[in-house]
Amino acid sequence: MNIPVTFLWPQLLWLLLALPLLVLLYVWLLRRRKQAALRFASLAIVREAMGKGPGWRRHVPPVLLLLAIATMLLAAARPMASIMLPSQEQTIILAMDVSGSMRAEDVQPNRLVASQNAAKAFLAELPRHVKVGIVAFAGSAQVVQPITLSREDLVTAIDKFQLQRATAIGSAIVVSLSELFPGQGFDIGAMTYNRNSDPFAPQGRAIDQPKTETKAFVPVAPGSYSSAAIILLTDGQRTTGVDTAEAAKMAADRGVRVYTVGVGTVDGEIIGFEGWSMRVRLDEDSLKEVARTTQAEYYYAGTADNLKKVYETLSSRLTVEKKETEIAGLLALVASILALFSAGLSVLWFNRIL
Repeated sequence: MNIPVTFLWPQLLWLLLALPLLVLLYVWLLRRRKQAALRFASLAIVREAMGKGPGWRRHVPPVLLLLAIATMLLAAARPMASIMLPSQEQTIILAMDVSGSMRAEDVQPNRLVASQNAAKAFLAELPRHVKVGIVAFAGSAQVVQPITLSREDLVTAIDKFQLQRATAIGSAIVVSLSELFPGQGFDIGAMTYNRNSDPFAPQGRAIDQPKTETKAFVPVAPGSYSSAAIILLTDGQRTTGVDTAEAAKMAADRGVRVYTVGVGTVDGEIIGFEGWSMRVRLDEDSLKEVARTTQAEYYYAGTADNLKKVYETLSSRLTVEKKETEIAGLLALVASILALFSAGLSVLWFNRIL
């Protein structure tokens, strides 16, 4: 994998032109030493007295020293590289479907229990500094556990899930966003019933209340918000609430990635409860579109094992982030190691520093 590298002080790279001069100096010294040896009357006698020559080993310390100098010159130019580093400030919202279709048993023991177990395993694998909030949704969406570092509180909230009717996928995304951005005044009612073309505008004010100006929202690039992400897990199709595509666009405008996880089988399963029955199918197209719009990814979990693997993958993806970092210190360390090896081998083989 190619890692692009830039330099803060690229003008210092001109110093690398001194390396060929050092190589020429080394070659000149070798020839001078050879000419000095030829002045002896009998070179064979000198070789016999000295024993077997150092051979290729005499070139190793100078080569290592030359590499150390080159590395130090690169470090002096202050190189910058985009590398994957552990995230220092990360928040994850788990938006989990608790609609009646989650009682289907095509994922053993059933979809709800499998999702609960996988979510708890996911929490156990997360670094302790990662904050997590939980949104449960069926006919509506609610924050069942505000953002917290307490894994115990999160597990308790997951264990208390209660199945309900209908599926409001879009509302789950909006409520997740409201948890991440509490000061933006999301109005799910306005978005659901189209009472106002601007769901963030004030819906009314008292006569004696002074008129306040709302700060205009400025969209950002999709996927650019690296401090938080949403994991949306569902097994069905949207039947109520905010339009899913509209909610995905809201997340994209705020740079938040929405990773979608589809639970169950694509063909669906017929389930019955309290005298009614219905076929519940997985709407993969909508979930893929949400992931595409927000620059995230869609994962299909057809079995309980697959669901656990999905969460393991998400754990590794969401706890690291790509950052442009200066790597001069790393190069300086490499240069120091090369210099130490050069000096150590010279002392070991020839009883001198160089």
